[in-house]
Amino acid sequence: MNDIAIRVAEIGKRYRIGKAEKYKTLRDTLASAFTAPFRKVGSLLQGEVTDDTGLDEHIWALKDIAFEVRRGEVIGVIGGNGAGKSTLLKILSRITEPTTGFAEIHGRVGSLLEVGTGFHQELTGRENTYLNGAILGMNKKEIDRKFDEIVAFSEVEKFIDTPVKHYSSGMYLRLAFAVAAHLEPEILIVDEVLAVGDAGFQQKCLGKMGSVAKEGRTVLFVSHNMGAITQLCGTAVQLEKGRLKRIGPAAEVVNSYLSAVVGAELKSSWSDESSKSNGSDVRFRSARLLSTDEQPLSITTFNESLRVEIAYEVKVPIRNLSVTCLLYDSMNNLVFESMDTDMPEWNGQVREPDIYRATTQIPPFLLRPGRYHLSFAAFVEGVRVIEHLQRVLTFDVSGVGYTLQPKRDGIVSPVLDWKVCRFSENGQMV
Repeated sequence: MNDIAIRVAEIGKRYRIGKAEKYKTLRDTLASAFTAPFRKVGSLLQGEVTDDTGLDEHIWALKDIAFEVRRGEVIGVIGGNGAGKSTLLKILSRITEPTTGFAEIHGRVGSLLEVGTGFHQELTGRENTYLNGAILGMNKKEIDRKFDEIVAFSEVEKFIDTPVKHYSSGMYLRLAFAVAAHLEPEILIVDEVLAVGDAGFQQKCLGKMGSVAKEGRTVLFVSHNMGAITQLCGTAVQLEKGRLKRIGPAAEVVNSYLSAVVGAELKSSWSDESSKSNGSDVRFRSARLLSTDEQPLSITTFNESLRVEIAYEVKVPIRNLSVTCLLYDSMNNLVFESMDTDMPEWNGQVREPDIYRATTQIPPFLLRPGRYHLSFAAFVEGVRVIEHLQRVLTFDVSGVGYTLQPKRDGIVSPVLDWKVCRFSENGQMV
């Protein structure tokens, strides 16, 4: 039992929904109990409905959740909106009590569930740092030792002595995460709150959580970013409608989740069903994502290639026409742009009226695990954009099956062919 950091035993959380009741004194309660039968009879005589069962309904946000987390384990919690992820983390952070079951927490917990959780609005950033450290059970010397590192990470040096009520949400988040991650909690709990930050800060936070995990501390991480889950976590828990759906290796759970749950949001094909002309000189007719064996594909792995196909109609002769493919990541960063006129046989040529199909291949060992969107455009360089399709195809890259999971910075993560030679002190190759 000594290696268990968190033990969740049949936890359930029930909330009441419906009409809220105002606070009543003892006198009000007694008076209400005495007059209730008379009021009900009066309502019946007036033909009013008195059944109030719909005003006192309950909903189980969590039901019969049970699992264990070992010390030093990094575990991801995934699921759709309303699955109960945040409720679970609030119970583990002792923010709310479970209705049924219990959770055993062995170690100091640092949590970041909402922007500013645990911060006092009237205190400065400096004062809140020391307050949070004290809550975690740290003494002043321990906090002093980490203070400069916290401030440097948060990048709010100029405002550290300003009351946090004047911080922007981004500043608030930076300092809150820095405090939660640097004050050496034995268990770090982080919700999807990182989505508030910009892309650079998110990468910084993910890197910090990775280093925290390498130090042997336990991390619970809720995210809708499946790439981050597969990169950071060894194990994943999937919740669905408040119940434990699946627990296992992160790559397997994520792959199953994407296939069964998120698959509806992915889009491997698009076609223009309209029979009417849009009046444009170029009309896109269809686009597809295909595997190497020509099968529709919306989820691929890091070590597999992906085929992109676009069909379009040219209605008038056009010289120097280019059809371009633009790939964006989940943060809407442009990963790359590629156009068919990169091939010399079409560069500077006239495309006569006809239907064309262009295909290209995104190579393996290039795209980091995560979600990507494809847009297409037809244009004449330096003259005009003729047609533009925004985010028509969506796919996920999973790290499943690739043991050297990339954990590097950068929009892309190519595995390049390196040649390493060894030389002795006299300059001779060994």
